[in-house]
Amino acid sequence: MENRKLDKFCRVWLNAWTGNDPEELIRFYGEDGYYQDPANPEGIRGSSDMLNYFRKLLAKNPDWRWKLDELYPTPKGFVLKWYANIPVGNDLVNAKGMDIVELRGDKITRNEVYFDRTPLFEKMGLLKGK
Repeated sequence: MENRKLDKFCRVWLNAWTGNDPEELIRFYGEDGYYQDPANPEGIRGSSDMLNYFRKLLAKNPDWRWKLDELYPTPKGFVLKWYANIPVGNDLVNAKGMDIVELRGDKITRNEVYFDRTPLFEKMGLLKGK
């Protein structure tokens, strides 16, 4: 995918993470896709299982916002650095992270998400001594 199309793809895909519409989000992923995030270090395979996870995840986080920071094309897809604003109660966690994404055509076949969840857990009161 050429750089301009890749940039547009990323922006539209990141917007699909907001608003609790997992059926829209899963359209970006291939049937045999793989998704991994800090809560699922072993990963989730297949669009059916990913959709089940996205339904739960987006229902808990309907108002979070994702913004592209930097985009690095790779032979198989791209590496994306992002910013996220994640509401937690009356507070807001500002997170930074990155995704490693592989594509087949315009479908994501592999999506690995990396970020430090410590600030999120602190706001949620899940860390001892906080």
